[in-house]
Amino acid sequence: MGICAHGQVWYTLEPVTLHMGEVRLHGACSMRPLGGMGGTVTLVRIRLRRTGAKGQPSYRVVVADSRSPRDGRFIEIIGHYNPRMEPSEIVIDKDKALAWIAKGAKPSDSVHSLLRRAGIAVRGGKYNPPVAPTTEAAPAE
Repeated sequence: MGICAHGQVWYTLEPVTLHMGEVRLHGACSMRPLGGMGGTVTLVRIRLRRTGAKGQPSYRVVVADSRSPRDGRFIEIIGHYNPRMEPSEIVIDKDKALAWIAKGAKPSDSVHSLLRRAGIAVRGGKYNPPVAPTTEAAPAE
């Protein structure tokens, strides 16, 4: 893994020999140009990976390539979610989640909801710390 020119995550870096004997690292950036439309496509996603027996689901929160299947290859496990407990158990490593989001990984809708329920506010790919209610002291008379 490394950082590309956009400041985003590179993965599967492989040395490529160009003509004239120059060797460069080649891989896929987490933000790839979208053909002809001027936008970008995020290749790294934070999403749920299903585990558990039939009828007894539990999930791992993983960072994965968006082209991988739901329960396929992943880059890193950053937490887990058990909806069968009362209340639901949500454990997410806040530092890892924020680090991946800062590198350009996009959470899926369900993971975004879990992040909010876990107290990790994410908006527009950037961390916004929860604002503590301000209690202004009344002036003493």
